[in-house]
Amino acid sequence: MDITENQTYTDTPSLFKSLSLFDWIFAALLAAGALFALNRYGVFMDIYEKGILLAAVPTFAWLGWTWKPARLLMVLIAALALSAVALYGGNLELANSKFFLKYLLSSQSAILWMSTLFFLSTLFYWGGLLARSDFGGAVGSKLCWAAILMGFTGMMVRWYESYLLGADIGHIPVSNLYEVFILFCMITALFYVFYEGKYATRQVGAFVMLVISAAVGFLLWYMLSRDAQEIQPLVPALQSWWMKIHVPANFIGYGTFALAAMVGVAYLLKFKGIFVDRLPPLEVLDDIMYKAIAVGFAFFTIATILGALWAAEAWGGYWSWDPKETWALIVWLNYAAWLHMRLMKGLRGHVAAWWAVCGLLVTTFAFLGVNMFLSGLHSYGEL
Repeated sequence: MDITENQTYTDTPSLFKSLSLFDWIFAALLAAGALFALNRYGVFMDIYEKGILLAAVPTFAWLGWTWKPARLLMVLIAALALSAVALYGGNLELANSKFFLKYLLSSQSAILWMSTLFFLSTLFYWGGLLARSDFGGAVGSKLCWAAILMGFTGMMVRWYESYLLGADIGHIPVSNLYEVFILFCMITALFYVFYEGKYATRQVGAFVMLVISAAVGFLLWYMLSRDAQEIQPLVPALQSWWMKIHVPANFIGYGTFALAAMVGVAYLLKFKGIFVDRLPPLEVLDDIMYKAIAVGFAFFTIATILGALWAAEAWGGYWSWDPKETWALIVWLNYAAWLHMRLMKGLRGHVAAWWAVCGLLVTTFAFLGVNMFLSGLHSYGEL
C-alpha cells in the first residue's frame, strides 16, 4: 500500500459513522500499545507523563481516522522502532555488531538515512519541476515519506537508547539543538505532505524541501564538527515534564512558519511570471500559506504559555525578558499581525507572501540566531 494514496479527509460530525473495522482495529492497537508502555515503562514515568501517554491514544486515533496516510506511517514507525528494541535486547553495545542495527535501525543510522532521503527527495522534486515531469514529483514525494518514516524511527530508537545508557540519563529526544533540528525537519515535512495530498501540489515540494535540506545540512555539520549525536544527560532545568509538551508545540510553530515561507517563495515566483505553467494557482498557494501560519500560530501560542508556566516552576517567574523569550514574543507578534491583517483587512497576494518570507528570517533568528549570538537562561543549544 502506498501511503501517499487513498487519502481521505473526514468532517468531525460524521467521523464515527464513517469508521471501518480497520479504523477500530487501529485505535485498539494504539490503546494496546499505550497499556503495554505503561506496564513495561511506567516505573520511569511520573503522573504527568502517564497522562500524556494516555491522551496520545485518542489524539493519534483521530489523526489516523481523518488522515489515512498517517495511520500507515504510525504503524510502520512502531514496527521499525520495536524491531530495533528487540534487536538491542537491552544491550546498547550491540549497535555496532548487529547488521540491521548498524546499517538501518540504530538511531544514528536511521537519522543518516533520513538525511540522505531528504536530499534525494529535494533533487527529484526539482527535477520534476524543471522537466515538467510528474514522475520526478511522484518519486520525490515517496522519498519524502520514506525520510519521515526513518526520521521518526530514529527519534523513537534514540529515546530508547538514552534509557539503555541509564535510567537517570533517559529522556525524550527534544532536549538539545541536534534533536530539535531533527524534530523541525520531521514536522515541516509532515505538514507539507499533508497539504500536498489535500491540494495536489507536488510542484511546491521543490521549494519546501529546500528549507528541510538546509536544516539537514546544518544537522550533519553539527554532528561532524561537535559530535552532537552523542546522547547527554539532561541539565537540571530540563528535567521536567513541561519539556515534553512545550518543545513539540514550539516546533510545530517553527515548522509551519517555514512551510508558509517557502510556499510564499513559490507564490512570488509565479506572481513574477516564473514557473507560471508549473506551479499551482495563486489562490491555492495563498490558502496553504494562510492555513500553515494559522496552525503554527495556534501551537506557538500554546508553546509560549506552556513556556511561561515552566519558567515559573524552574526560575520563579513567568517572564524574565531573556533573549529567547523576547525573540519568541517578536515571532508571536509578527504572525499575530499577519493574521490580523488577513482576517480584518483582507491581506492577500504578494504582500502577504513577502511578509511570510520575511517572517522566516525572524523565526530563524529566534530559533538559531539567539543560540549563536546571545546568551541567557535558555542556553541549552549553543553552537
